[in-house]
Amino acid sequence: MQAAATLSEEVVFEKLLEKLLMVVIENAGAQNAYFIRSRNNTLFVDASSKLQNAFTCEIKSIPIKTVDEISHAIIRKVFHTGEAIIIEDVSQDVMFNLDPQLKISKAKSVLCMPILSKGQLSGILYLDNDASSHVFTFARLELLKLLSGQMAVSLENAQLYQNLEQKVDERTATIAQQNAALEKEKHKTDSLLLNILPEEIANELKEIGYSKPKKHDEVTIMFTDFEGFTSMSEKLSPEEVVEIVDHHYKAFDKIVAKYNIEKIKTIGDAYMCVSGLPRYKPEHASNCILAAFEILEFVNKYNLQRQEHGLPFCEVRIGIHTGPVVAGVVGLHKFAYDIWGDSVNTASRMESSGAPGKINVSVATYEKTRDLFHFEYRGKITMKHKGELDMYFVTPNQ
Repeated sequence: MQAAATLSEEVVFEKLLEKLLMVVIENAGAQNAYFIRSRNNTLFVDASSKLQNAFTCEIKSIPIKTVDEISHAIIRKVFHTGEAIIIEDVSQDVMFNLDPQLKISKAKSVLCMPILSKGQLSGILYLDNDASSHVFTFARLELLKLLSGQMAVSLENAQLYQNLEQKVDERTATIAQQNAALEKEKHKTDSLLLNILPEEIANELKEIGYSKPKKHDEVTIMFTDFEGFTSMSEKLSPEEVVEIVDHHYKAFDKIVAKYNIEKIKTIGDAYMCVSGLPRYKPEHASNCILAAFEILEFVNKYNLQRQEHGLPFCEVRIGIHTGPVVAGVVGLHKFAYDIWGDSVNTASRMESSGAPGKINVSVATYEKTRDLFHFEYRGKITMKHKGELDMYFVTPNQ
């Protein structure tokens, strides 16, 4: 659309030049007419008309130094003085009768005049006749001055229209670029929000500016922790420690996402996630156990590879509990989605009371999934601040 609009503007301007030159030739007795303008201190022929059997007009912008049939000297003098020049008989003119361009054009009569707009030079009109001398007189010059005034106004309006359309196009292109940049930044912001918040919570923040805390009657919480990680990390460089943790957590992120589980946070080498929020899912407990099995499988394969190369490794403990929680967004600058409640503490105790390479679950999780998995009853285990609680190891189905 923009290219089409620009083309239309050029056609309108060309038609205007063609009409103006036709009017000049018809009223001035010229056989040839040229319209010249200055750009960047260089004179250009923007249009030329020739009366050869029929009126023809050529619109193209070329430097006058490449046009041999017009007098460069006459045009430059008019350009610098702002005064019209009339040569009634070229052969008798002392100043210009030896002009090389006039010899080429064989012009017998020449008129060159400035076109002024508000006292400023907007163009130069160059006319000649190679058939007769004394064609251009001062009487005709006065007529052409009247015409040139109308020409100047018409050309100025056309130029203003072109400039306006160009500015509109430029502004439209700028706005489009700004919108694209804003959309790109919005996409980055949305992606960042989705990296740290559940989609539903992120949308709520974008729409109303805050997220209302919610109570969830039943979710399943999972904690993982590496056995002996602290002692192992003392034998490794900082880069190796970060690389190992990052390698595991990237894999854990993919696994929990597969089962629609929300990662809540990591605390050192501890990983916390919850299944069943922000939207309730009936299969939240079984999804959590399936994800736990995949996490165990990943860690075991990784440890086997390190063991084969004589590298240190550590096993993972996993604890799972099902119960009610409160969830919400906290913080101002580095806000985070978090959960609170006794269920969180119980899930953490399930992890710490478990065993390396095992999935330890509470009786609440056991009751939700007893028909789906094989369990090994551990009996009542004493937990800090909790007393004795029934616990179960989940084992692969036989």
